[in-house]
Amino acid sequence: MIVFRYLAREVLLSMLAVSSVLLVIIMSGRFVKYLSKAAVGELDASVLFSIMLYRLPGFLELILPLGLFLGFLLGYGRLYLESEMTVLEACGMSRRRLIAYSTGPALLVALVVGGLSTVVSPFGASETNKIFDQQENRSELESLVPGRFQSQESSSRVIYTDSVGKDGQLGMIFMADRNKSTKRVQITLAQSGNTLTDVERDQRFLVLADGYRYEGNPGLGDYVELGFDNYGTEIERKNREIRYDNVEALPTSELWQSKEPSHQAQLNWRLSLPVLAMVVMLLAVPLSRVNPRQGRFARLVPSILIYLMYISILSSVTSDVSEGDKSAFAIWMVHIGFIILALNMILLGGFWSRLYNQIPVPTLRLLWKKRS
Repeated sequence: MIVFRYLAREVLLSMLAVSSVLLVIIMSGRFVKYLSKAAVGELDASVLFSIMLYRLPGFLELILPLGLFLGFLLGYGRLYLESEMTVLEACGMSRRRLIAYSTGPALLVALVVGGLSTVVSPFGASETNKIFDQQENRSELESLVPGRFQSQESSSRVIYTDSVGKDGQLGMIFMADRNKSTKRVQITLAQSGNTLTDVERDQRFLVLADGYRYEGNPGLGDYVELGFDNYGTEIERKNREIRYDNVEALPTSELWQSKEPSHQAQLNWRLSLPVLAMVVMLLAVPLSRVNPRQGRFARLVPSILIYLMYISILSSVTSDVSEGDKSAFAIWMVHIGFIILALNMILLGGFWSRLYNQIPVPTLRLLWKKRS
């Protein structure tokens, strides 16, 4: 039990360190993306942290298996480098017992990833979709950013304001629009603005105060100037329906009852992530065995390439299943293939090492020099 706790601590500490770094990198990049959208008024700055919080489970379900894989490589690699694993093997630690001890932390991570992928992540994706839909259905006035000229999606209008109060009160306003029927340019300047709501019609209006309105054709002297104390213009709403059909946001129970290829692909992908955590454990145990003279990171790069190949094939097959080109069983064939690869390295690792060492490298080098 002492050895089990020691090995589990080495793996879990390394996994937490690696996962934390990966999580910070990924979330920083995504936060910068959302922050740029908030800067141009596509998103309200107040919802950024809510979006990141709801997206966190989706990041973790992919990061934790990779962190576990690297945790085994780094943790066990250090033990091999400092000859601690050699001492354990001399005391009776067999490869089978090492894998049995490694199953503990791997099973813990698999349970966490399974809960995230089947329950928490779909809920977070659903809440994120709701936030995005609410942001898209905001009125164009609510998306104004002070000090920036912004064009409106539903019309050719360009609007500018120097300040936006918490109660929706606007500072100095500039609006430029083109009349669709007469093609004449309409420019409106006002000292302030506010919004009013017509409850009976369920419509909102922008009421401008103390300003001027100019209308005419550029290059011609036919401009008409109109001064006003109060001037109202209708605020157009974005008529977009709230979308909840994103397959990533659907509950796992609903996917289980569906026969659609995209739903079956998403269901098997969610169930595959906990299995992924267990398979990478089987791959990492033989890959972490290094010679002390080779260094701790001798097999790190080829091991990462194997993991990337694993996750790339799995994602590609899942995409084919969602399009109806393959059955859902193809996803599990990928796992079976890498389980066979892991068992091959565990059971026949000594054979492949001896075969590799028997390659006549000096002879090949001599032939290469003669060819040169």
